[in-house]
Amino acid sequence: MYSEDDLLMLSALQHLLFCERQCALIHVEQQWEENRLTAEGQIMHERVHENGSESRGNIRIENGVALRSLRMGLIGKADVVEYHKQPDNIWLPFPVEHKRGKAKQDSSDRVQLCAQAMCLEEMLGVAIPQGALFYGKTRRRKDVVFDEALRQETENAAVRLHDLISSGRTPAPEYSKKCERCSLINTCMPKSMEKHHSVKSYLEGIVKAT
Repeated sequence: MYSEDDLLMLSALQHLLFCERQCALIHVEQQWEENRLTAEGQIMHERVHENGSESRGNIRIENGVALRSLRMGLIGKADVVEYHKQPDNIWLPFPVEHKRGKAKQDSSDRVQLCAQAMCLEEMLGVAIPQGALFYGKTRRRKDVVFDEALRQETENAAVRLHDLISSGRTPAPEYSKKCERCSLINTCMPKSMEKHHSVKSYLEGIVKAT
């Protein structure tokens, strides 16, 4: 169990799974730069959170729901939590995370959503079997089942996040195509920093060999 002072932002899980260096730059070094993608995403989330609550038959909808898990050491907000009325009159939470783009090949979005569900389970004492991701670019909703494999991946990501932040270290860069989508590319400088790191390692190797 973590204390209140040890809680980390749930959204950092997505940064971690996208790139550990990006995660450290944001959450260890407190670096941040906006680009068109991040600005559009922020505007979308703000609009969703401002919607308040509403009811549609057997579904209640709450926006901007506060989340916390002392077990995983996470805190944050869910964009939307739908409460679906069950035959036994229990209202079962169904988290919905909004993303500006389209579905990703990696699991970062699904892990973030699963972490939201696990926070709600801890807070409300219920089992949440699934939720959904809504992608703004395609205007489609993708259901996500919180199976054991995804839950374990989410738990592992939370542990890795705490280890990374507590280490206070920023990993060395490794350039890939995804770097071009990152708002921190000019701060990170993955191409030049990677070359510098390679030269440094080469020179250190020569010194050790002599």
